[in-house]
Amino acid sequence: MRRVALRRYNSLSLLEFIELNLERYKFWYEFRLPVKWGNCKKRGRNMLKNSDTKIAYWCVVSGSEIWTINGELPLGSAGEYSLPLEKAVVVDSCDGYPVMWVNDADLDGEREMTSLRELLHLKPELFLAISKALQYGHMSQTLRFCPQCGGRNYLNHNQLAMQCSECRTLHYPRIFPCIIVAVRNQDKILLAQHPRHRNGMYTVIAGFLEVGETLEQCVAREILEETGIHVKNIHYFGSQPWAFPSSMMMGFVAEYDSGTIKPDYSELSDAQWFLASALPPVAPEGTIARALIEHTLSEIEKDSLPHC
Repeated sequence: MRRVALRRYNSLSLLEFIELNLERYKFWYEFRLPVKWGNCKKRGRNMLKNSDTKIAYWCVVSGSEIWTINGELPLGSAGEYSLPLEKAVVVDSCDGYPVMWVNDADLDGEREMTSLRELLHLKPELFLAISKALQYGHMSQTLRFCPQCGGRNYLNHNQLAMQCSECRTLHYPRIFPCIIVAVRNQDKILLAQHPRHRNGMYTVIAGFLEVGETLEQCVAREILEETGIHVKNIHYFGSQPWAFPSSMMMGFVAEYDSGTIKPDYSELSDAQWFLASALPPVAPEGTIARALIEHTLSEIEKDSLPHC
């Protein structure tokens, strides 16, 4: 029995060693290694030397915050920013540059951290790449132990998932599906204010999908629960990953059907119908909420024009 247990332990360790080092080699070759196969003796040394000067975007993650320099995502080499390249992971690319994820806990010293909300001005491709890094960072911090057997998890670079060192189960980043919906009533749009919005901002209704629901059922339920009205003609609009910490916002538009607004004050501070000419402060640009609002207002304006 002792030999069998020892053989099983050694086999597991060997599999982990092979998997981790194959991925490390692949990463060095694809991203860090601009040298040829010819000079094999100097190859390893050149790998280390050249990798420190490779240009990339750097997503240093701390919770829901990202390291920025003057409000922008750092673009440069690991050597330039004194970053641990051996702990960096490619999560995406933008403008031909890799986008690298590193956890702040793996770095020395303090850095200026910025909320993801303050980076909505960045180009959409880069913002989405940053969202990925944040969600992988959240995964690495919240899935340290296997929910199945309690074993210690480690990052599987091939799958970009946490893997149990005992039962080998893969645990991917959790994604929470949410609906977000703009409701139109002829020439008005339904907007609501949440207690957390201290700047007076109004936005559209949103909520989490429940087990066994269709997205359309979720739309109707959330609007009814939060505002007391019924809707009809529910149509899909678009989606946006929202890393707070790991939601997927699925946007819809709908039309008012019946009922009187009765806000659920455990969820909302206020909910009203607004004319396009009398809007309150609304969700910022770059959010799907703002896109839904602008789309609905555009449809209202279009329908108000005289038809030939």
